[in-house]
Amino acid sequence: METGTIPLADLSGGLDLYRTLESGQSYLWRRSDGEMYTDTPAPDAWYHTVVDREIVRVRTQNGRLEWESSTDAEPIVRRLLRLNDDLETIVAAAPDDPLLAEAYEAHRGMRLVDDPPFGCLISFICSAQMRVGRIHTMVSTLAREYGDPIAFDGETYHAFPTPEQLATATEAELRELGLGYRAPYVVRTAEMVASGEADPAEARNLEYEAARESLTRFVGVGDKVADCVLLFSLGFDEAVPLDTWLKSAIEDYYPDCDRGSYAATSRALRERLGGKYAGYAQTYIFHHLRTAE
Repeated sequence: METGTIPLADLSGGLDLYRTLESGQSYLWRRSDGEMYTDTPAPDAWYHTVVDREIVRVRTQNGRLEWESSTDAEPIVRRLLRLNDDLETIVAAAPDDPLLAEAYEAHRGMRLVDDPPFGCLISFICSAQMRVGRIHTMVSTLAREYGDPIAFDGETYHAFPTPEQLATATEAELRELGLGYRAPYVVRTAEMVASGEADPAEARNLEYEAARESLTRFVGVGDKVADCVLLFSLGFDEAVPLDTWLKSAIEDYYPDCDRGSYAATSRALRERLGGKYAGYAQTYIFHHLRTAE
């Protein structure tokens, strides 16, 4: 086992691991107590994920981010949790907006994630009309049923399935696992990636709106799911997914940004929220509104 620590004081803007991993951005991490996405923080809990068959565990304690892994995982941890993002600069560059200022103040240290594209894509296909806890359960089930079991430190973990592994699933099997009408979308999307017909990572090389359009090739992927994949796995920090919470924010706080179509409304809100880092602003507003109830 390899281990390491990163002082939180060395990270611009710090790190709130709980908010980062349980704010609806990622469903590819698990918490050691099994209570992830129950809205119950566990300050000392370990979180784990699997990247390229390597186990990565992280937690924050005594002002440090600790990691344990089957490899030298500091570069992986820094990438997955975007520890090199200059949060202080991002917050300082935000437009003068009361709701956004309130969200940034309330959730300091929350960072965007950088998930593997295929796992992120399947996660958000599963997200349609689902609460975050249920999405997490679905994704965990897919890993348990179709992903590789990997032994580490006396425990068995499950990697998220590869496209080839998930393409072996049948619609009936996935419906039985609770995916409902999303089952055929997941199977067909896995088949598309496994066969080489399409690859979500290809969108990295496109301009933002063209990248969003390219992801809608996948079955079950509309503009909102595409924006989530762009923001949480492909580095498009300007992406503004318009989910139920953001549509509510538009109605209550930004009515002039409602332009009648997803593309035009997203463009207007992106400009209102600062352009380059509008996705950061969106994520803070989403989490702030979702947890304020």
